[in-house]
Amino acid sequence: MTRLAGRAREARTSLRARRARGTRTATRAANGTVKVLFAVSVLCALAAVLLHLFPQRAVPPADTAEPRLIKVTDPPTAPVRLRIPVLGLAVDVLPLGVDDKGSLNPPGFRDAMKVGWYALGPRPGDIGPAVLVGHRDAPANPGSVAARNGRDNIKNAAFAKLGRLRPGDLVETEQGDGRRLPFRVTSVSTYPTKNFPTKLVYGPVPNSQLRLITCGGVINAQGHWDSNVVVSAVASR
Repeated sequence: MTRLAGRAREARTSLRARRARGTRTATRAANGTVKVLFAVSVLCALAAVLLHLFPQRAVPPADTAEPRLIKVTDPPTAPVRLRIPVLGLAVDVLPLGVDDKGSLNPPGFRDAMKVGWYALGPRPGDIGPAVLVGHRDAPANPGSVAARNGRDNIKNAAFAKLGRLRPGDLVETEQGDGRRLPFRVTSVSTYPTKNFPTKLVYGPVPNSQLRLITCGGVINAQGHWDSNVVVSAVASR
């Protein structure tokens, strides 16, 4: 009997010890879970603050294909260079047309430091408005993903300073045969993209003129300019 009572006491003691160890283990596990949940909640709160301060905005979409160059007739009379001395600008000119939607094609982002001439319209020196279009800015690495905060991955392009021109400033086009044709700025205007005055800008005129076009206005929520800057110039002899 004494041995049986002793064994019973030992069993009860062992059971209490196992229960105590189980309680301590459960407590440690619970404390660990609380710490993990607290850390996750802190990270979520920090992410929410960062997204509020630095929202994801897209840069201008990277081009997937370069615009198709137009094969010009009589290359010696086609423009190949554009110079604007007051801006320190001297860039190549590419003969371009329109896209599938009928919109004037600018150069691809990989040619952001060149300008496009609408080769299906008048040439500089002909009667009518010769149209040259260029980017104001472009992705620093064409084809890269969108950058945070809209403008982080952007570089200046050929027409970055076009809006600084003033009436009387000199603009020159160089033709394929080396001739330089001088023009003088007559106006610098900004038009909302949604209300672009197509007839006013592209319509017929009685003499030789230029239209230099780029982006302008303000940057919208999608990271794009909401207007166009149009510089008009008339041939100067």
